Amino acid sequence: MKKTAYVIGIDIGTQGTKAGLFDASGVCYAEAYEASALLHPAPGAVEQDPDSLYASALHTVREVLEKSGAAPGEVLALSVAGQMAGIQGIDREWNAVTPYDNWLDTRCEPYIREMKAEAEEEIIRSTGGPVTYAHGPKILWWKRQRPDVYQKIYRFVPLSAYVAGRLCGLKGDQAWFDYTHLHFTGFSDTQSYSWNPELLQTFGVDGERLGRILSPYDVVGGLTKAAAEACGLRAGTPITAGCGDSAASSLGAGITEPGILYDVAGTASIFSACTDLFAPDTENRTVLYAHSVIRDLWIPLAYISGGGLCLRWFRDTFLGASAPSGYGLLEQEAAGVEPGSAGLYFIPHFAGRTCPNDPSVRGTWLGLEWHHTRAHMYRSVMESIAYEYRLYNKIISDKTGRRASVVYGVGGGSESMVFNQIKADVLGTDYVPMRCGDTGIAGSALIAGMAAGLYSDERDMRRAAAANVKKGEAVRFNKEAHTAYSSYAETYVQMLQGVQALYKIRSEKTE
Repeated sequence: MKKTAYVIGIDIGTQGTKAGLFDASGVCYAEAYEASALLHPAPGAVEQDPDSLYASALHTVREVLEKSGAAPGEVLALSVAGQMAGIQGIDREWNAVTPYDNWLDTRCEPYIREMKAEAEEEIIRSTGGPVTYAHGPKILWWKRQRPDVYQKIYRFVPLSAYVAGRLCGLKGDQAWFDYTHLHFTGFSDTQSYSWNPELLQTFGVDGERLGRILSPYDVVGGLTKAAAEACGLRAGTPITAGCGDSAASSLGAGITEPGILYDVAGTASIFSACTDLFAPDTENRTVLYAHSVIRDLWIPLAYISGGGLCLRWFRDTFLGASAPSGYGLLEQEAAGVEPGSAGLYFIPHFAGRTCPNDPSVRGTWLGLEWHHTRAHMYRSVMESIAYEYRLYNKIISDKTGRRASVVYGVGGGSESMVFNQIKADVLGTDYVPMRCGDTGIAGSALIAGMAAGLYSDERDMRRAAAANVKKGEAVRFNKEAHTAYSSYAETYVQMLQGVQALYKIRSEKTE
C-alpha cells in the first residue's frame, strides 16, 4: 500500500545538494542530487553563489517528487541541513548581501589570530569550539576588510537558515542560528542557548546581527507560493529551522547514544563521538563540542578540512579525473604496501591545519626515497588521516572517560576496505561501515518528521533513526599492525611538529 505521509530532507553540502523523500519509518522513496560550484576569486578565497545554492534546493525537491510520484499534499514538512562553518550575510529583506563565505575560505586567518590572542580560552569554554575558519573570524573579516558591505548586512546566518528563510519568504528580523551551529560562532554561550555579551563586546560585534537561537525542530514558516511552484510542493508546507550537515548526518546514522565513535569520510574527514557531557577542550584546543540535534547530547569532533579532497587531488593528479579505474586502482596498489608506507609520511593540511588551528601548515611528504612508488604515496595519504584520528580519539576518550571498541563510518571514504582497515589498525578498534544511504538527508527528514508530528517525542524519533541503520561487515583491527602503527603514529606527531615549525618560519618571512 502506498504511503500517504512523507517528509523531505535537504542537505546542501560543499560539492552539491541532495534531497530525499521519506516516510515516517525512515524509508527513502526517492533521492536527487545537483552539483555545486566552488568559486576562487582571489588567493585563499572560496565562495559559492547563494542564488545557485537556493535554486539547487528547489531543483532537487522537484526531482524527488517527480521520481516518487508523491502528491504535493502528501508532504507534511521539509527541513534543510547545510555546510556549517561558512557564513552568509543578508539584508532586511533576506536578500544575499555577500557571496556564501565557504568554510574552506582562509582569508579570515588574521582574525583567528586576533580572537585567539584576545580571548581564546573563554571562547572555547563558552562556545565549546576552538577558534578556526568559522563564523567569528569570518564576521570580523567582513567588518574590517569590507566595511562598506558590512554596513549593508542586517543579519549573518548559516547556510541552512539562509535557504530555509528564502523558502519561507522571511524578513531579516526573523533570522536565526540553530543550536547545532553554536560551537562555530565564536560568540555563543552554548550551554545556555544564548549569545555571550562579553565576547560580543570584546570584538565589537553587534549581537543583533546574529539573530535568535532556535531548535532544529522549530517551524520557522511555510513555503511561499513562488517557491512552491518552483519545487512542486504545496504552498504553506511547514519548514523547520534545520541544522548543520554533520549534525544531520550523525542523527541519520543513529549516533544517538553516549559512547559511540563516528567517522564521516567525506570532503572533510570528521572524527567524532556521542556523549551526554559538555567538556570543552581548553587544554588541547583541538576538539569542538558540537551540539547534537538531540537536545541533551553532544557530538565532540575534530576534522581535517579537505581530508577527502587530498585523496581526490591525488587521483586527479596522478591518474586524471576521468581515469576509468580511479580510486579502485590506487587502493589495489596501496593494499600491497606494508603499514607505515616504508617510512613515508604525508601531512594532509593543504589549506592549513584546522584542529587545532594552525594556518601556516601546508601539505607535505616527508621521507621520500628512491624505492617509494605511487602506491606508497597513496597509502601514506590514507594513513595520515588515520594518524590525525588517533590524536582526536585520545582527546575525546580522555574527556568523556569512555574508550569505545568500534567506530562507525559513513561517507564515500567508508566504502574503501583498504582505508577502513588502516583506520581500524591505527585506532586499535574495529571499524563498521554503515550501509544506510545518505545519512545527511535522512537526518534532515527525521527533523521534518518531528515538526510534522510523525514522532511523539525525541525517543520515538531516535527509534526510527536506529531502525533504518544497516551495518556493513565489520573490519577487525590487526593487533600486529596496530602495534606497528603505534610507533608510526608517534613519529607522525613529531613530523607534524617539525612541519609546523618549518612553515611558521616561512610564513613569518613572507609577512
